[in-house]
Parts: sequence; structure tokens; C-alpha cells
Amino acid sequence: MWNTIRYLKPVQVYGRIWFKLITPRADLRAAPPERRLSNTWIPGARRAPSLLGATRFRLLNETRDLSVHGWDDPSLDRLWRYNLHYFDDLNAAGAADREAWHRALLERWVRENPPGRGTGWEPYPASLRIVNWIKWAWRGNTLPQSCLNSLAVQARWLSRRLEVHLLGNHLLANAKALVFAGMFFEGAEASAWLERGLRILAAQVPEQILPDGGQFERSPMYHALALEDLLDLSNAVTSHAQAIGQQWHDEIVAWRTTIGPMRTWLAAMCHPDDEIGFFNDAATQIAPSPAELDRYARQLGFPALDRNRAPLTHLRESGYVRLERGHAVALLDVAPVSPDHVTAHAHADTLSFELSLFGQRILVNSGTSHYHLDAERLRQRGTTAHNTVILDGADSSEVWSGFRLGRRARALDLEIVQGDEVVVRCAHDGYGRLNGRPRHTREWSLGSNVLRVRDTISGVVRHGEALFHVHPAVAVVPEASDRVRLQPADGPGIAFSIKGGRLHQRPATWHPEFGASVPTVCLVAELTGPELQTTLTWGPSS
Repeated sequence: MWNTIRYLKPVQVYGRIWFKLITPRADLRAAPPERRLSNTWIPGARRAPSLLGATRFRLLNETRDLSVHGWDDPSLDRLWRYNLHYFDDLNAAGAADREAWHRALLERWVRENPPGRGTGWEPYPASLRIVNWIKWAWRGNTLPQSCLNSLAVQARWLSRRLEVHLLGNHLLANAKALVFAGMFFEGAEASAWLERGLRILAAQVPEQILPDGGQFERSPMYHALALEDLLDLSNAVTSHAQAIGQQWHDEIVAWRTTIGPMRTWLAAMCHPDDEIGFFNDAATQIAPSPAELDRYARQLGFPALDRNRAPLTHLRESGYVRLERGHAVALLDVAPVSPDHVTAHAHADTLSFELSLFGQRILVNSGTSHYHLDAERLRQRGTTAHNTVILDGADSSEVWSGFRLGRRARALDLEIVQGDEVVVRCAHDGYGRLNGRPRHTREWSLGSNVLRVRDTISGVVRHGEALFHVHPAVAVVPEASDRVRLQPADGPGIAFSIKGGRLHQRPATWHPEFGASVPTVCLVAELTGPELQTTLTWGPSS
């Protein structure tokens, strides 16, 4: 507990107390008048539809009917209920075909969710819903008067419930919602929302978006959501040019400048299948796909991305390295696990990596399937769910509860050498808290048809394992006590061998989406000494 709270900012401590003890009274006054668009709103990035019928939703790979469960059934997972209240389907692919269903759901939400009560009025779902309702209206739909009044009530409520105790992506979403509400309505009250949102963004965007373009929580999934936020804000500012005072000109230019590095960062953290790597909390189908975000950016007038890849891309400030050579793409984690004061989405994954060959994922971190406060959530956050080394059964960083982090690993002594092979070497101190104060050092060497991974343990350790989680579409064919063959469903095989350990397999699971658990295999190399070398070769010589 101490190693969690000692890193918090003061605002997070007193903000949590304030949030627990002070509940504002809902302000039920009628909505201010709507503001006219200055320019056309360009429809945003599209998600897959989640509304299957008039009241039937498929969210997080679970299908439920609103007529059976209502809006806030406590038997349903809290994150599922959050998603129900987002109203993402208003702006999903093919949304125009579901307009009648949408209109009925909008009015039903207002009738059945009294102000200030239930999951839907928590700040994060309220923020996303405010934005989605406004996007739907800006696309040419007319919000019923009851929804317009509710929208204003929601904005007033949110302005008194900002998540300063959480910060990170939550506060960014709160600020975005205030900006959208301040642009959607006009008058003194709306201008106050707009100003407050812009002030928060002026402080948060430079803090949350690192110089290399990465969002500071170091999750490719949350990075994609932050990129969507910045694209939406750029779109909104353009379509409401007259609403923004000249004093905000430099801030808005800075947002737009930030979008370029954010797009480049996201592309670097994708596999050849054009989906994200799984570091920290990450899964597909939560944020719009990278391809959809790229389409949206280009529609807003941002230039096409340069698809020519260097052999090495070092995302210096966020702490990831992309290696690409021939048929191989490797994503390496030499990063801090998170910002010290915002750790909710951190995993104990230091010095893990993912590998694609011939366009297919071969080695994968486990991903994220849910946010329940249970043993499986801890396992997915823990070191055993990642392609790295675990010592004496301890996580490299102390993940606990569902979203907490105690003592955390620090990446140390990073070296990158480019020659015939690209070599990346790094250590971390996460196991320094154990008896014997062991340290893990890992070296990756990527050649034209070989990847060598050398793990070295210094200090005293009783038991160490290097873990390699194999993608479910790749078969593992045993060949000897120290080697196996990895056979993708389509493509050449890969020789996998170790030296300095004992190799065996154990069952594992991969979680590419929330609500998804796919059986797979983890190759476990038990260290028999202080050094283990793992070699993967492909091509004719393999």
C-alpha cells in the first residue's frame, strides 16, 4: 500500500476524499440554445456495431438484452454496464440504418436514468456518452428535446465530478466532454464548460503525450483512444472555429502538431496484421482499429503515414523498440511500466517482447480479457502472462488488486548496437526486493533469419523461468529435449531451441479481446545456470 500511495500527487489524495464525501446536486435547468456549426463535422473513426436489435447489445463479447437486464443490473460486469452507457453504436459503422432504434434508446435512457444515480452517471461513462450524443447530432440527427435537456444536466454534473483523483485517460475524457458540450451549446454557461475543458487539456496533453508521441500510460490500446480524442478535438475545433477564442490558438496548433508523432508511434507498435502489440492493458475492439484511425486522420487532412520502416525504431521516451528485418518484426519492452502516479493499466511485463514472422504473430503477450477484481486479472497483469523472465515466482513489478501497483521495475542500462545484427540489451531492477537481490538482463539480436535472446541473471536466485507464449494459430512440434518446431497455420516453420535450461510446455491462454480467452501453449525454459540462450531461426536453414 505504501509503495502505491507514496507516488500519488496530492490532488489524487484529497481528490479521492472529496469524490467520496461530496456529491453535487443535479442542476435540472433547461438546456442552453444550440450553437451553429461553423464548418462541416467530419464523421469520426468507426467502431463495429454493438446494437444487434432494438434492445439487444453485444459488448465485450457478451450479448444481453436491455429489456431483461435494464441499464444497471448488478449481476452484470461493471465494465459491460459502462459500455452500455457509452452509446458507441450511435456512431458505429452503418449507424444510419439503426436511427430509429437509436432515437428510442436515447429517450429511454433519459426516462430510466434519473440524474446522479447509477453507473451511467459516473464521470467516465458520462464523458463518453456526452461526446457520442453530440457526434450523433453533428452528423445531422436531431436530438429530442428531453435529450437536449439531459445533455446539459450531464455536462453540469460532470463539471462537478471531474476525475482528478484518477488523472490519466479518465481526466482527458472528462475534459474532452466539457469541450464538446461547450461547443454544442452557446451562452455563458457553455463558454464556462469550454474554457474549463480547454484549460485541463492545456495541462494534460503535454503531460500525457510524450515527446516520441506515446501516451504516457504506455498501453497501445489507451494510446489509440487518446489519438482518437485528439483527432476528434481537432475536428470539433475546425467545425466550431468561431467558438474558440484567439487565446487558445497556440494550444490548438500544439494538439494538431502532436497528432503526427502519435500516429507514427501507433504504427510502430503494430504488428504486420495492422493491429496493436499487447503491452500493459491492451486488446483489440476497444479503440477504433489503427487502420480506421489512419483513415479518419487522412480525412481530416493529415498526411499519409510513411510506411517505409527502418530496421530499428526506438521510441525513446515511452521506452519501446521496434526491430524489423526481412520477414521479422519484434516489439521490445524496455519501458517504465507506467507513470508513477497513474498505474491502473500497468502490467509486470518489463523486458517482454512480441514477434511476428512472415506477417503472422508467433510469440504474444497474453493480452487483457477483463477488469474484474479477481485472480485471473492479477494473472494477466503478472509476469507469467508475458514473454519475459520470472524469478522465484515473483512478479517483476508488484501488481495487486485490479489496478494497483506497488514496487515497480525500472529498466536500466539500455544499449542499442546496429551492425550485421541489431542488438538491444537492457536490464531491470524489479527483483532487487527479493532475497539475493537478483537482476535480470536481456539481450535481443536480430539477423536476417535469426533472433537470439540471451537472458542473464546476476545475484542469488532459487528458480528462474523464461516464458514464451505461442500464438494459438502456431502449432508446437517437439523435436528434442532442448528444441521444438513452431509451425504457423500458413507459412514456413521456425526452429526454437534453448541452451542453459530445460524446455517444457504448459497450457496458457491468449486474450485478444475483452471477453475472449483462446487456449494456447507457453514454452517454459527453466534456467539451470545464470545464463540462458534462446534461438529462433527461419528460412532455408531452419
